[in-house]
Amino acid sequence: MDFKKLSGSLLFRIIVAIILGIVASIIFNGSGWGVTIARIFVTFNGLFGNFLGFFIPVLIFALIAPAIASLGRGAGKWLGITTAIAYVSTIISGLIAYAIASGLYGWLLAGNTTAKVEDIDEGALQPFFEIEMPAPMDVMTALLLAFTVGVAMTAVKSDTLYRGCQDLQRVIMHVISGFIIPLLPIYIFGMFLSLGMNGNLLNTLTAFGKVLLLAVIMTWIILVAQYLIAGGIAGKNPFTALKNMLPAYATALGTSSSAATIPITYAGAKRNGVTDAVAGFVIPLCATIHLSGSIQKIALFAFAIVYMDGIDMPPSLAIGFILMLGIFMIAAPGVPGGAIMAAVGLLQSMLGFNDDQVALMIAAYIAIDSFGTACNVTGDGAIAMVINKFAKGDIQRTDRQEETSPLDYQSEGTASLYEGK
Repeated sequence: MDFKKLSGSLLFRIIVAIILGIVASIIFNGSGWGVTIARIFVTFNGLFGNFLGFFIPVLIFALIAPAIASLGRGAGKWLGITTAIAYVSTIISGLIAYAIASGLYGWLLAGNTTAKVEDIDEGALQPFFEIEMPAPMDVMTALLLAFTVGVAMTAVKSDTLYRGCQDLQRVIMHVISGFIIPLLPIYIFGMFLSLGMNGNLLNTLTAFGKVLLLAVIMTWIILVAQYLIAGGIAGKNPFTALKNMLPAYATALGTSSSAATIPITYAGAKRNGVTDAVAGFVIPLCATIHLSGSIQKIALFAFAIVYMDGIDMPPSLAIGFILMLGIFMIAAPGVPGGAIMAAVGLLQSMLGFNDDQVALMIAAYIAIDSFGTACNVTGDGAIAMVINKFAKGDIQRTDRQEETSPLDYQSEGTASLYEGK
């Protein structure tokens, strides 16, 4: 699958959908035929939202169960240690986002509220019909079942069940990339059309513009903090190490794909003195499980909606949300927008978000998806430095890594990026 093409086209289509939704809401407002057309999209959004409610628990089980089982089948203790470091880094980033939101949103978002479809006069935008789609299980049941089955597969070494879960995972990934992601622009269009017809959308967009800028700035701060810590542990200049990873940052910024950036990240890690074996082990693994930038964006956007809509969220709920979101990030599918899709069930079950709030989250997340991806992959280099400090004698190049040695050839091809050629 061409992730670069998918991510680029998705971002473009989302932006176009937002603009068209706002323009259409102005044109349709006050017009009988306009309201009729708008109701078609409201009907679609209701059906699509109900499908997401049905699909999310299945997605959670399909992604998390094989992910947990695979951890028990990996390369010994350093797999667990690397995963633990990636998880801690991810949740610390989320907790920092919560602290920033608690400290700044009272000033930054003062007087702002999100627009709501139900505010529209006379309830004009009602769907033509609705179809209930009950989920096979709730989100927490799916998560507990995934943990139980994943751990059990590791304990009994059930290869048949494991392969079945992997097949289910591939099916779910295909549904995400082939059905849900392509329909997101229509969903976003319908949401902005609906919200725009109440006349209060400008307030929401202004407030979220501030949060988008804050999220971008925070990804830079997180990266500096990660390299200060990694540099201190590894005994290297953190700013030189971060400079060596800038080609990976730029590549991820342009592709929005951790997978497409792996060769560049690998080359940057080697530039920082990480051995071939450690870089070949840590970089591909962390490209999947280390999402410090993604969790920060989701947390900042979610807490902004919580603040603007006056949702009651005690600190214990916020911290629990971050801890659970860190697990969901590890299991997030590697497609553009995959992290926010994996988080939808948690947003609904723990924070009580409705379809409009979820759609706003998706639109905001995808709008700066590349900045989160760039933070994720650049941070992978910091983890590689830490693991290299303690494990370079324990982690040896495996047969599988020898088979994937094109990383070396691709990294050689990117040498000019580091040498300024």
